[in-house]
Amino acid sequence: MSSDLYHARVTEPKTGEPLVFALHGTGGDENQFFDLAAQLVPNGGVISPRGDVSEMGANRFFKRSAEGVYDMADLARATEKMAAFIEAHAARHPESPVYAFGYSNGANILASVFLARPDLFDRVALLHPLVTWEAEAKPEMRGRKVLVSAGERDPITPWPMSEKLISWLRKAGAEVSTAIHPGGHELQRSEIAALASLFAEAHVPAQ
Repeated sequence: MSSDLYHARVTEPKTGEPLVFALHGTGGDENQFFDLAAQLVPNGGVISPRGDVSEMGANRFFKRSAEGVYDMADLARATEKMAAFIEAHAARHPESPVYAFGYSNGANILASVFLARPDLFDRVALLHPLVTWEAEAKPEMRGRKVLVSAGERDPITPWPMSEKLISWLRKAGAEVSTAIHPGGHELQRSEIAALASLFAEAHVPAQ
């Protein structure tokens, strides 16, 4: 396993504090959410990778042929690569819980990794994800804390798709919280507050 699979900004956690993976949206980079992650978990380590796919110059984590139409072979490649990247960083800090959040394209690759490897995570936040594929529930999803945020008038992530994902995760046994607003695809303060709440829950650092 290699922790150098992506170009990334990385800070090390204090002993026992969380690792926080921050995944940008289309056109973002490793700087988009790095500072936010550091603010949310001040003593944690932050790992913020840059997507390895370029869509007319915009960074992404996997290819697509149109809005909401994914290249499923490349999504599978990207899922395997991101899972290996997360696992390698987590192996360097076995005493640290693993948190992750992603927005838009970052939420989509994070959703794909979480659905395939829920064992890698303690808490996950999917901010405006669009999951278009069928997933299989895994026992490790039970008790995992997941936040899903969405806009009821999001033109990129239709509200019925968000509702479907939320319902599916709950049926799979995840502890799901939500941050829903009446707007579109933009991140709002209520979503950041919900993300902060998810990551602020007490944990016991390793001694």
